[in-house]
Amino acid sequence: MDFKLTEEQQMLQDTAARLVRDAYPFEQREKFSESELGFSAEFWSQLGELGLTAVPFSEDIGGFGGSGVETMLVMTELGRGLTLEPYLQSVILAGGLINQLGSDAQKQDLLPQVAAGSLQLAVAFDEPQSHYNLNDVQTRAEAVDGGYRLSGRKAVVIGGHSAGQIIVSARTAGDSRDETGISLFLVDPNAQGVSRRVYPTIDGRKGCDLFLDNVQVGADAVLGEIGNELPALRYQQGRAIAAQCADALGSMDEACKLTLDYLKTRKQFGVPIGKFQVLQHRMVDMQTELEQATSMAILAATFADGEDNDERSRIIAAAKYICARAARKVAEEAIQLHGGIGMTWEYNLAHHAKRLVMIAHQFGDDDHHLKAYAKLMQVA
Repeated sequence: MDFKLTEEQQMLQDTAARLVRDAYPFEQREKFSESELGFSAEFWSQLGELGLTAVPFSEDIGGFGGSGVETMLVMTELGRGLTLEPYLQSVILAGGLINQLGSDAQKQDLLPQVAAGSLQLAVAFDEPQSHYNLNDVQTRAEAVDGGYRLSGRKAVVIGGHSAGQIIVSARTAGDSRDETGISLFLVDPNAQGVSRRVYPTIDGRKGCDLFLDNVQVGADAVLGEIGNELPALRYQQGRAIAAQCADALGSMDEACKLTLDYLKTRKQFGVPIGKFQVLQHRMVDMQTELEQATSMAILAATFADGEDNDERSRIIAAAKYICARAARKVAEEAIQLHGGIGMTWEYNLAHHAKRLVMIAHQFGDDDHHLKAYAKLMQVA
């Protein structure tokens, strides 16, 4: 099989790599993380100007018309630079939901802004008790004259503190774990009854808990069909997982390079510690994990935008399982091989380790996806 990139794909990857390299030095990243916004507004604007926020969208709205492979190329470079911007949440997940479910008016209004980088979106589907289960929704939406009234709480909404619109899952019928009765709504975070508790996550980004207290939304805020949007939410989360695997590849590759450089330069007993065979074997193990994860991430990328069926679901689950385990293995080994300096806050390896641990748990950890994969194999 030919895995060579086309000329356009190579140009896209080079553009993303050059932007991250020039605009996102590690020292600047720390300043971005500590700012009120939590990321660089200038870098987000540059992503839009260069068309990188338009990659997954069709050309008729100003997009690139890219597939999961093009998304993988961009996400890998963003992961390599430990970027803080909510690209995955806004462009991939929220943008994908609007592209799949939105009315013509919603698409025409929102997608060009998302593609241009002028509008940032977020998605709120996790709840304190849900533990990776998208169907575990206690937030309620009650039909009222002219629209709906939402009440409930959403947890760990990455990028929700700065989003212009937030897509919220809420139950319009059934019990809290029913597969049916789940609807999606576009919510203005500045609307009456909406409040947010903002906090930093372990990898330096910002998230928030979203509180909805009798929030009124109009009928035009409904995304898709009332009570039947769990399949769409799972499909778009699959696209997000494929992109997240690519994010992990960039971070793991950097962690491996940093570790190899350290083994070549750190001396003990008068020789570089990389001369010790046991450390060489551990470095090989790290590289092997990276290669396995790369293969699965490529496979997931080729299926990410494909037909929603069991085969796609199995591949996405397998990719997340492999990449989550590889991310933790690489993070742990890199720190062990570095010793104490590996956990130094001023050294970027520690932040790659935190990012990899975060990725390993977001959208489901390896145990969750192994169970999902096993269940899908039983069905097959």
